[in-house]
Amino acid sequence: MDTKQLMTLVAIADQGTFAKAAKIVHRTPSAVSQQMQTLEQELGASIFDRSNRPPSFNSKGLYLVEIAKKVLQLVDEAKYVITDQKMVGPLYIGAVRTSASCLLPNAIVSLSKDFPDLKIKLRVDLSRALVKKVTNGSLDLAIVAENSSLPPELQWSPFIREPLVVIAPDGTPKMSSKKMLETLPIIRLRSGVPLAKLIDTELARIAVIPNFIAEIDTVAAIVECVIAGLGAAVVPELSVRSISGHSLQTVPFGTPQIMRQLGIVRRHDSHRTQAIKTVHKYMAGFAGSFGVLPDPD
Repeated sequence: MDTKQLMTLVAIADQGTFAKAAKIVHRTPSAVSQQMQTLEQELGASIFDRSNRPPSFNSKGLYLVEIAKKVLQLVDEAKYVITDQKMVGPLYIGAVRTSASCLLPNAIVSLSKDFPDLKIKLRVDLSRALVKKVTNGSLDLAIVAENSSLPPELQWSPFIREPLVVIAPDGTPKMSSKKMLETLPIIRLRSGVPLAKLIDTELARIAVIPNFIAEIDTVAAIVECVIAGLGAAVVPELSVRSISGHSLQTVPFGTPQIMRQLGIVRRHDSHRTQAIKTVHKYMAGFAGSFGVLPDPD
């Protein structure tokens, strides 16, 4: 058993078929099939159910895939240590659609420039699915909001703590955030998202009965709707800092002002600790004064 076999094994698990995996590992489908047959001969056991097409992993195969991921992570970590802190290999990052949309792309681009041998793979999904994938090792880290129900094998570290603001179209008369939310139609974030729950909790606390005119699933799209004059909204402050050529009325949301935290969730036993901390540093750096640096080693 060697690392090339393990890389092919993981590629099959990720891609679902031998043919798709072959493209990832730069082999022909027949070569991938032969490689897996050789692996099974070395193990003395079948790891695929070939009664259907395409073949799928049996229980032994699924177990081997998880072991293969850990072994490959260890190999990558070893390369990192013996190549003068040079980060290499794949780094699987997950993120929810509403999280750090203005930070994560910048962080990934900078990371790729500084560490060209680090191959970043981004997955976008719901928070619950991302946490599950970090738990089972499918992702090295995920960008999610603060979560009080994480499994014990995971840890969450904040990289940003930013205030929420109420935004309204240019020309809106100056008024308090409560008055603005009671007067104007409100564009809300899709319910069920942690940020939406945070906003709804504060609206209930200050006894605002909002007139929701639209429900949208990304902060960027909400900001565009406010710029167009559709209504007001509550958004993280950084989401409006990068806007150019447009003016918005902006007032703090909540008394005291409500803050939201985003962070990185990872396994305690992760072997990509240095790469994950580097991602954290980039994210905190791009967050400016709202950034929260990782704990020192």
